[in-house]
Amino acid sequence: MFTKALVATALLASLVAPLAASADGEVEQRIDNQQQRINQGVRNGSLTYGEYHRLDNGLDRVSAQRARDLRRNDGHLTPAEYRQLNREQNRLSDGIYFDKHNSAHQHR
Repeated sequence: MFTKALVATALLASLVAPLAASADGEVEQRIDNQQQRINQGVRNGSLTYGEYHRLDNGLDRVSAQRARDLRRNDGHLTPAEYRQLNREQNRLSDGIYFDKHNSAHQHR
């Protein structure tokens, strides 16, 4: 009975570990994509100086939270941490879109 439970636990752990790793990879990839979107907005003038700094600070907060979560859990994100980071990244993504498409632009 004990060995069956041990085997079942090991099997479950082997299935969950790749999901946690892919969740972190997805968060990291979204951070990189959002940084590229912010940089593009600066290059093409669709983001003002203030918008750039606000968005960049938001991205820094998400990155810092991700790093804290990974340190706290031996390099893995819990499902709750992943959901929280995803919500924060969704809000930031909406802010990037809004700021790039509003009427404020850099003076050239």
